[in-house]
Amino acid sequence: MTPRTGTRPMPDLSASFPGPFPVSPHAADTAGQLERWLAAYPLVASERARAALCDITGHGVARTFPAADPAGLELCADLLLWLTAFDDAYGEQTGAADPGALVARVAGAVHVLNGRRPPGGGDVFCAALADALARLGERAAPERFLRVAAAVRDSLYGLVWEAHALAAGGRVGVPEYRAMRPHTVFVATVTALAEPVLGYELAPAARASSPVRELESAVADLAGWINDLASYDRERARAGGAEPFGLPTLLAAAEGYGIDKAFAAVCALCEEEAGKARARIVELTAAGGPVAAHARALEGVAASYVWHIGHRRYDGG
Repeated sequence: MTPRTGTRPMPDLSASFPGPFPVSPHAADTAGQLERWLAAYPLVASERARAALCDITGHGVARTFPAADPAGLELCADLLLWLTAFDDAYGEQTGAADPGALVARVAGAVHVLNGRRPPGGGDVFCAALADALARLGERAAPERFLRVAAAVRDSLYGLVWEAHALAAGGRVGVPEYRAMRPHTVFVATVTALAEPVLGYELAPAARASSPVRELESAVADLAGWINDLASYDRERARAGGAEPFGLPTLLAAAEGYGIDKAFAAVCALCEEEAGKARARIVELTAAGGPVAAHARALEGVAASYVWHIGHRRYDGG
């Protein structure tokens, strides 16, 4: 495990994702575009939070899809920032305090995802989502558009599920949490964006193949679990010392572990999933064609999650 200064140990992923990771030359421009987008659609009230969110998102997508053109990076950044800002504003503890209000907010977004105007016209989140989807529609063929829209919808459902789980005391089983985590960490949406952003298309048989599915599953698990580890101290501080809703806490409860042992177990799981992902990346890259492009895209997705957990957004407090 690799220690982080002032925090708990983190998994050692250097064998599978050693870095330094490729980064687009458009990283700073993408972060700046996000600032301008938020000026038009003020989704984040705090200036400090807005600056941190634009920075981590802009530089993060530049590592997710380093070969993408500027418009593709901006689209990916806008959708990812939108989900994160929506979660910050209406999900987590706010959603747990009033799950019904969160459902009403999600309903407006679902109308937009279906190409309809929300009743009453919607709010700034609906307007921002409509703007991003309009640009996605110009770039993506209908099937790819619908795949991204479905992933965003699943992410929103994930936030509703999380809010209800928190409202009920956070007592869910580890298998259920593991199944839902790719949606609440938004990695499924990022993966769906790979094809329209990078301009390749998987054949249905390739998409359904075991190697592709196993790669996507490993990357999704890794993204969620390392996020749980990295955000643990921050979320615990925000909750006044209460245990945060995440895999370390749930594993500790299920297995009767102390939190340190649970951390070590989750670190080991992350290292195992990273190894699985790397093996599939090597296998699929050697096959060439669209599956190789998809493997490289998933490599970038994994790398970006490995990179972003060291960002100041995840500092404790």
